Amino acid sequence: MISFIIPTLNEEHVLEKLLKSLRNYFGESEIIVSDGRSDDDTLYIARKYADITIVAQNRESQSIAINRNNGAKQAKGDLLVFIDADIIIDDPNEFFRSALASFKNDFELVGISCPIRIAHDRETFMDRFIMFFVNLIFRLQNNILGIGAASGEFQMVRESAFRKVGGYNENLTVAEDIEFFQRIGKIGKTRCEKKLLLRNTGRRPHKLGWHRLIYQWIVNFLYMTFLKKSAHKVWQPIR
Repeated sequence: MISFIIPTLNEEHVLEKLLKSLRNYFGESEIIVSDGRSDDDTLYIARKYADITIVAQNRESQSIAINRNNGAKQAKGDLLVFIDADIIIDDPNEFFRSALASFKNDFELVGISCPIRIAHDRETFMDRFIMFFVNLIFRLQNNILGIGAASGEFQMVRESAFRKVGGYNENLTVAEDIEFFQRIGKIGKTRCEKKLLLRNTGRRPHKLGWHRLIYQWIVNFLYMTFLKKSAHKVWQPIR
């Protein structure tokens, strides 16, 4: 069984498309939306399609790590899929058939990610150029160097591994996804599955610019690695 866990905050413009797509998955599954107290129509959409909708008690104290962990506490699946609300899945049945096969064929595998690209109708040459190298780095870290690394846009992990490492580090507001995959990579194998592909809306790089976003990624990675904290106290939502 797969538990889809989607952290949200004011995602009314993208959430319905993702939830409809996941509803078309034929395998045994549940959909959990873990919301940080949205003040738009996100909760209305979530309650329309999701099996479980969790609402944070205090918006100011929330982070994406906390919302993911809150969703996982309610999950019943053997495999947990953490996925962002603006992810686009063209064929969920084919995608997760292949993803499940990865776990069935390798019992040492504890987590997978996959290449991410920008939506067809928004993708620029610079998007393709940057994401080629980002995806290449993740493949190198996971598949060759054996170092867990993955974007929180899509992480699929064994429930047992998630519990063993204690989930996401709630003290990190940024780079919690990389840090989490590093920890599960120490108890089993992680892989970036090049046969899989997901797309997102590209809203953050298109709003901030790639130069600024890459700078933020690098700074937060260094802070997380050497200081065990995030450089940013708040990861500003972009909608």
